[in-house]
Amino acid sequence: METLTFFEDLFANADPVFILAVALASLVLWFLPAVLAFFFNRKHAKLIAAACVPAGFSLIAWSGLMIWAVTGKSVEKAVTKSRKPASSSEAS
Repeated sequence: METLTFFEDLFANADPVFILAVALASLVLWFLPAVLAFFFNRKHAKLIAAACVPAGFSLIAWSGLMIWAVTGKSVEKAVTKSRKPASSSEAS
């Protein structure tokens, strides 16, 4: 309960700029997997962005989205590398 009183005291006398800054920081953190997906996993960025809305309520789901967002290109590279045909020197 002390944590709740801390936040009540913090926001009771806060100015609107501080409240706006906290709200913006919360949104950025909430949709961080979508932002990272835009850079690392463009193929699934829309799905990850849509999944951010409910996943923000669960730390486990949000963490899963973070992993999904960041590992996009590395998975594609691994799949592409495994599909390369063997060179003629390895076949002999």
